Amino acid sequence: MSLILSIEQLKDGDQSLAGELTAEELGLELRDELVTGMAPLSFDLSASQLDDAILVRGRLQLPVDCECARCLRAFTHTMVLDDWALHLPLQGEDAIEPQGDFVDLTPWVREDILLGFPQHPLCAPDCSGLRADGATVPEPGTEADPPPSPWAQLEEWKKE
Repeated sequence: MSLILSIEQLKDGDQSLAGELTAEELGLELRDELVTGMAPLSFDLSASQLDDAILVRGRLQLPVDCECARCLRAFTHTMVLDDWALHLPLQGEDAIEPQGDFVDLTPWVREDILLGFPQHPLCAPDCSGLRADGATVPEPGTEADPPPSPWAQLEEWKKE
């Protein structure tokens, strides 16, 4: 499936695009050590013709295989762009240059996907990272009781 839109068909009414694209079809290159792979991008888009522009709206979803920046645990982060929108002017200095009667939406989708990539992917917001003693990193949310506060003894003394 491709992200190619027919301008001629838009004159007859709204056009829907739905399907999946692989990373190769999107032209995405993995250059980050912490992003190890990705599943196909799924998209569900609707395009409509305005007076002198095209408006494309919809949902983009891309599962990305990552390594946590703190604990190096492998996990899957799903990027979801629920209210994705694209305004393509057909006239003026910012006008797009269609290839014949078609517009390829891939460059704009790729740009927004790249901007949404996690810069420091974390398996959980409260990930404690690697431990200094070399012990196995506990799963997020399953860590044993936290160590006592160094101020606890002082608080007890203050109460007496």
